[in-house]
Amino acid sequence: RGQGVYIANVIKCRPPRNRNPEPDEIARCTPYLLRQIALLQPRLVLAMGRFAAQTLLAEGGCDSPDTLLRTPLGRLRGRVYTARLAGLALPVVVTYHPAYLLRNPADKAKAWADLCLALDTAEALPAPG
Repeated sequence: RGQGVYIANVIKCRPPRNRNPEPDEIARCTPYLLRQIALLQPRLVLAMGRFAAQTLLAEGGCDSPDTLLRTPLGRLRGRVYTARLAGLALPVVVTYHPAYLLRNPADKAKAWADLCLALDTAEALPAPG
């Protein structure tokens, strides 16, 4: 934040008892996320966690929603996707959710590699405006 970074959530309010969001809740909130992307026109999206990755990659046409639901997050990370979101072709990098990393510190090195991939991708993009 403050350095050209914006944080947005797929779900715009926390589900009761902090449970995982239901598919219909994600579907109701996705238009708001896509509108945020349209307004912000980011150069790159870092999808942190399973729900962010599945939603953005499915909406961006990177794979079918059914395939994404069956694919573990660990297999989605480590590469750059090109997603069509809000009329923009955006690079999307997938990584673990911070809460997951608190419970699984051994995966922090993988998340660091994902952040390095995102930075390298952003630096390779043409300069804005």
